[in-house]
Amino acid sequence: MSSDQQSGKMWSGRFREPLDREFEAWQRSIVFDWRLLNEEIAASKAHSAALCAAGILTATERAQICDALDAIADEHASEAGQAAVRNHATSEDIHHFVELKLAERVGSLGLKLHSGRSRNEQIATDLRLYVRSQIELVIEGIAAWAGALIEQARAAGDAVMPSYTHLQRAEPVLVAHWLLAYVEMALRDAGRLKDCATRLNVCPLGSGAVAGATVALDRTIPSRELGFTAPTANSIDATSDRDFILEYLHALTFIGLHLSRFAEEITLFATAEYGFVILPEAFSTGSSAMPQKKNPDLTELLRAKVGRIHGAAQTVTLLIKALPLAYNKDMQEAQEPAFAVEFLPQTLALVARFTAALQFNRERMSKAAQTGYLNAMAAATYLVYRGVPFRSAHEKIGNAVRFALDKGVELGDLSLHELRQFGAEFDQDFYAAVTLDATLDCHDVIGGTARARVHQALEDAAARVAALTKNDVREAAHAGA
Repeated sequence: MSSDQQSGKMWSGRFREPLDREFEAWQRSIVFDWRLLNEEIAASKAHSAALCAAGILTATERAQICDALDAIADEHASEAGQAAVRNHATSEDIHHFVELKLAERVGSLGLKLHSGRSRNEQIATDLRLYVRSQIELVIEGIAAWAGALIEQARAAGDAVMPSYTHLQRAEPVLVAHWLLAYVEMALRDAGRLKDCATRLNVCPLGSGAVAGATVALDRTIPSRELGFTAPTANSIDATSDRDFILEYLHALTFIGLHLSRFAEEITLFATAEYGFVILPEAFSTGSSAMPQKKNPDLTELLRAKVGRIHGAAQTVTLLIKALPLAYNKDMQEAQEPAFAVEFLPQTLALVARFTAALQFNRERMSKAAQTGYLNAMAAATYLVYRGVPFRSAHEKIGNAVRFALDKGVELGDLSLHELRQFGAEFDQDFYAAVTLDATLDCHDVIGGTARARVHQALEDAAARVAALTKNDVREAAHAGA
């Protein structure tokens, strides 16, 4: 008997020589796929149901196997138990580990479980289950962050701030309107993840190594047991598909991009130069050299951690590129990038608490929103309503702004006599049209910053965020199938 046979390899019958020891250690995936223990247990129990229906296992044998699988899961649920899985000396991967542990508990009966299946379909199934559960966690995190943004928007009321284009002050907007912009991003992010969950929610079990199971299994049984919408339609594709991991990671890159934009704006707004935001001390640190400092550690680290997500997506993209059908060992390298983004649910939870703890300097923001001619667009609109073509109105107000700049005053400080040198259309009602309230409310369109529109948008967004947590990913996937 070869040394490989003695160590319980799943494939040793054809080989005469043992593996090179360094190569064996190098190629083992148990050091990272130990995370899939619960998924492997669930998939194995589902496969046992199909074997029982096919007459390969009796009901009693299946019950023994399922009890043993549950015991394996319970034994390794703690941190110490998880460490024992990843440090298991003889297991190649999580599938091998479970098979060895099952055989320890039920003897040769445990070896019957592998009838009609391959590790190729096992890992494809485990990863789908894993990504599906991670999507649920990330959506919960998105909902928490969006909820915190909505509560801040409610608290802000009619507080105003400048909006920016090209990092230059543009027009005044409600603080709530700015916060709701991030809620819209978060809702899109959740939508992308739900779309991904719908597509991945098919079951590879019964696909065999590449051509389909050699035992006449009812593939709808494990699919139903695991909450999938249907079995996969093609065995070759089922065992070689990692699109769902790439789609998941790409969906996460959008979340990362949006978090980084939020982090950058908060970092800027918390500087003395802006002074719009007061950083919560619970999420900041000081300087070891400068006693006065309060540093935005959370937002800075958030910007940096986003790179991990983009790197993971790029790794899987290059892995899949030009990879021939069907399963190839290369695909083992798709697992670590998927596991590398496990930090995101916790990160979203932290960002939600950070967002809830932010304080806004309303006076500073309001003052910034009322200086620098941010009402110039409203002023041009005033002329449009008096029959002036917009291009002409734009030029007239531009000339008025240049005149006001030279005087060191705002548009509303110019006298009617001074205004009329730029156009006879100016009248006394001009001053009411360029007040802060009027400047806000002239944007009275769906999606605009008019106060009534923002108040309605806030309630609509709150309802959409609440809906994220009412239906879990599996229900959404069933509905979309």
